[in-house]
Order: sequence, then C-alpha cells, then structure tokens
Amino acid sequence: MISQFFVLSQRGDNIVFRDYRGDVQKGSAEVFFRKVKFWKEDDKEEAPPVFNLDGVNYFHVKVVGLLFVATTRNNLSPSLVLELLQRIARVIKDYLGVLSEGSLRKNFVLVYELLDEVMDFGYVQTTSTEVLKSYIFNEPIVVDTDRLPSLGPAALFVQGAKRMPGTAVTKSVVAHEPGGRKREEIFVDIIEKISVTFSSSGYILTSEIDGTIQMKSYLTGNPEIRLALNDDLSIGRGGRSIYDYSGSSGSGSVILDDCNFHESVHLDSFDVDRTLTLAPSDGEFPVMNYRITQEFKPPFRINSLIEEAGPLKAEVILKNYAEFPSSITANTIVVEMPLPTYTTRVNYELEPGAVGQMTDFKESNRRLEWSLKKVISLAAAHW
Repeated sequence: MISQFFVLSQRGDNIVFRDYRGDVQKGSAEVFFRKVKFWKEDDKEEAPPVFNLDGVNYFHVKVVGLLFVATTRNNLSPSLVLELLQRIARVIKDYLGVLSEGSLRKNFVLVYELLDEVMDFGYVQTTSTEVLKSYIFNEPIVVDTDRLPSLGPAALFVQGAKRMPGTAVTKSVVAHEPGGRKREEIFVDIIEKISVTFSSSGYILTSEIDGTIQMKSYLTGNPEIRLALNDDLSIGRGGRSIYDYSGSSGSGSVILDDCNFHESVHLDSFDVDRTLTLAPSDGEFPVMNYRITQEFKPPFRINSLIEEAGPLKAEVILKNYAEFPSSITANTIVVEMPLPTYTTRVNYELEPGAVGQMTDFKESNRRLEWSLKKVISLAAAHW
C-alpha cells in the first residue's frame, strides 16, 4: 500500500500532496527533493527511481519535467509502484488535456478528486479513465496551449505543413466542444526511440529501435476499430542469424524482435492478415510496444575527430549529417558529448553562418550540449 503521493515541480515546489496513511513524516517531500537534487551515492549523479532513506521507500518517475513520487514503509514491488505512478500521470493528462505545472495548479480540485477515486487508504482502486468518468464530476479548466512547449518526440520530424495542430491531442477526454457537442476523433502516433552507436569514422556499430503505437480516443460508445499493420510484418527471426539483414532492403519487410500489446487488443486475426482489433477506451494508451534490431538507416550520422593540442588540451570536431530527404525538417535536436571528469574549461566554435544553434558546457556532469533548433542537411561544431 502507498503511504503518500505527491507531485513536485523542477524547483521542488509541492504542487499536489496526498497523505493516505499518516505513517510517514509530513516533510517527506522536502527530504526527497534535497536527496535527489544533491545525490552523490554509488558514484552516480542521478538518483535511481527507487531508494530507501530512514526506513521510508521512495519511488519516483519524471513526466514532462514533473516528479511523481510515492512513499511507503512497506516492502512493495518497485515495478508495481512505478507503473502506478505512470498510470496516474496518464489519467491526469487524459482529464486535463495538458500535463504541466500550470494545468495542475488550475485544476487542483479535479486532481484531488481523481486521486481520491484512484486510491483509497493507499490501496489502488482503478486507473481506468473510462471507469473514473462515472465518479468524477468536476470539469477541467482549459489551459492555453499556445504557451506550451513543443510536442516532444512526436513533433521531431515535420514534412512540409502536414502536421496536426497541437490542440488536437491536448484536449481533455471529458471536455466538450463549444455548444455542448463532442467531436468524434481518434489519433494514432508512432513514437520511436532510436539508439545507435557510431565508430569514430561514422560507421554504425550497433542499432536498435524501441517503438510504441500510441492511441488517443475521443470516440463515443467505444466502437470496435481495426488497425492494419504491414502485411510483411514478422516477429522473431525464425532461426536466421542475427546478422542476416536480407529482408531489410528491397522487399520492404519489417522484422520485430519482440512486441507486446495492450490488454484491450484482440489478436484473433493478427496471424492471418496482421490486423489488430480493439475497442479503445477513453484517453491515451499504448496499443503496441515493439523492439527492432534489424539493420536500418538512421536519420542522423555523426562524425567525430579528436586531436591532442597539448599535454592538457584536446580539440574535438563534431559533424552531424542528416540522412533524410530535404523535404523533411528535424526540429529541436540536442547532441550530448561526455567529457573526462577532470575537464575544467571548454571553448566552442560553430560553423560560420550557423543559425538557431547553441552550445553549453554542463560543468556539474561534465557534458557538452549542442542544441540545434532545426536540421536539414549538415551541421558542424568545433571545441
């Protein structure tokens, strides 16, 4: 069971706090933030998602810059509590439309009503947006989406003007359009995290894709829908060598190493025609998670050149090549480079005519950050 739940801002401000059992001290939020902010244990500069301090277990996840934290004195499964925190964040986002410090402060009455229904005396009751609609009566206060930051990974690549307005997926699932009408809409996003290791000469050493098919439904009555995937989709390599990439070029086949589906997905016809059948509940949820290690062409290629310029000095030249068509623009790119722990000073120089680029030396964790507002073809930096 959970003793306390609270949400902290990046500054450590207590935005939401609910004490369910009264067996943990009231100042636990401040104790937690100080410990996380100045974490120096195990030779790490970032606190793990789960740790124990003075007999209290702290669990936390970071969602859009906010810290969702749970405390307990009991020995609970870390996976269970971390998943619960993610689901609470998702439920709050479903109801508010936008998950931010401002939306939480404006809708604190609705948020506390949600928390009272999600948990009772520290025991989880439900985290289903659909079920909670029968018990929640407060209406959300809409937050001005024009002041919000970009959509994150889903808005990384933009092709021409083919982009849905940001308000399309920042609406509350319980709010109605002006006039009392509800627009029948459903949105599907494919979000992929690409992990690639390059050699110093720019060749790919390892590559992996972790992907999610994310769905957000505003449909009334939960009608059954069908989602068709690639006909040539296959799961597992069927005994072939992991180095056999013959299907990655020309044939158009997609090979998933493994995948899992949401509990509402029916796989009756998946083996026949690669079609998923589901009755989407209100709110946002992952339809499918998958992982690919099949060889692919990454969107970026990074070349680095490191030369010693003296006994205590080194010069680094980084070049970031865009490997996608010129009709596509990549927005808000950040290149990070770890430096030796004894680094004390860094000078940087961007290529002539560089616009929308910034460089910074993060002395606390000895990292270089190269931020690019927009990438079309090639960018270079010199340290």
